[in-house]
Amino acid sequence: MRIGIYARVSTDKQETANQVEALREFCAKQGWQVVAEFVDIATGSGKLKRPQFEKMLAAASRHEFDTLLFWKLDRLSREGVRKTLQYLTQLDAWGVAWRSFQEPWFDSCGPFKDAVISIMATLAQQERIGISERTKAGLARAVKQGRTLGRRPVRVNLDRARELQRAGEGLRGIAKTLRISVNTLQKALKAA
Repeated sequence: MRIGIYARVSTDKQETANQVEALREFCAKQGWQVVAEFVDIATGSGKLKRPQFEKMLAAASRHEFDTLLFWKLDRLSREGVRKTLQYLTQLDAWGVAWRSFQEPWFDSCGPFKDAVISIMATLAQQERIGISERTKAGLARAVKQGRTLGRRPVRVNLDRARELQRAGEGLRGIAKTLRISVNTLQKALKAA
């Protein structure tokens, strides 16, 4: 069986070698061939780019390995149940199995695959509902406190904009001079 290994640590002060060596050793004991290794030093929250994670997904889509082996689910992703479920479902769609080294029940090849996916799907749905409810409650509280929601209005000096237009300046140049976006400038000119 061809294995792709994915390892991740959150900071450059942590060491990926511990994960990678244990995963290699595990594969050797199983008689599996490690054909690709992907190692990121980045948070798994989805806020920072994970170039090796992206390479791993691309390699999986090309079916360069049969199974993705990762240390633990939180090393694969901390983007929430819903996003993590999307990654695992995508791997399945590409015909690539997945397996957690530290969580042996979390294995797309095992007998609990459907149960695990069902539980994750339910948790993902509950997570989405919870996020929505928290967002609505936060917005309602902000309105009660007298806050104005949305972006602050951008004031456009239309006189200066028209003056620059008459001088032959293009929209991009005017927007740059006024320190606003071209889109904001266009909306202001149309509204005036």
